[in-house]
Amino acid sequence: MNNTGLKGRNALITGASKGLGRSMAMALANNGARVALVSRDREKLESVAREITGAGGQADVFVGDITNEDQVARIEKEISGALGKVQILINNAGMNLRKNITDFTLEEWRSVQDTNLTSVFLMCRAFVPHMKGTGYGRIINMTSIMAHVSMPQRTAYSSTKAALLGLTKSLALEVATEGITVNGISPGPFATEMNTPILQNPELNAQFIAKIPVGRWGKLEEVGALAAFLCSDEAGFITGTDILIDGGWCAV
Repeated sequence: MNNTGLKGRNALITGASKGLGRSMAMALANNGARVALVSRDREKLESVAREITGAGGQADVFVGDITNEDQVARIEKEISGALGKVQILINNAGMNLRKNITDFTLEEWRSVQDTNLTSVFLMCRAFVPHMKGTGYGRIINMTSIMAHVSMPQRTAYSSTKAALLGLTKSLALEVATEGITVNGISPGPFATEMNTPILQNPELNAQFIAKIPVGRWGKLEEVGALAAFLCSDEAGFITGTDILIDGGWCAV
């Protein structure tokens, strides 16, 4: 892609303060989009915004808890006032608690469900109206290889990601005639903060790398490049699907 393919588009990325969210925000800004960075951490968001503006892009910071209905309504109002309509929505915010199911409290279980799934519902409900009637819209939901395969102690996480895949397919059908595409990106092993417990454990790290056919962790910018393409005009015929970016993990 050239670096002006998303010029004139407003893109909203949740969980944009770090990891894959930051990478996708950088990639979209590099392709000309004005990006609205959303998370609960203002300091980290402002750091990402400085990176983007320092590279010649446009970025705005919006702070809030997207699992909270009232705060999502506030964020929508603030973004509308500052940017106008949002044409691109990337639902990236997520969390993972690795526990046996018998060790979960109901509060912990609901926290994972709210962060990974309910927040996507709230954000889509708030911002799909921005896209309707314009002939263009892009929604990317960050699913996971854990929507396709799983591991022990991933019951909460896998259940949310499998449900998010179902949401993605259904919503894609709801809005297909509007020129809005809805797709999932399922990252495999990437060196993000969420995977710090594995990265810092040499034995677990070696086990993970052994399962990856390409023999390495994913690079954050690889997800950014994929997201930028899915938001482009050239990707307008791709909808209702989930793209694995996992180094071959799920092919084994």
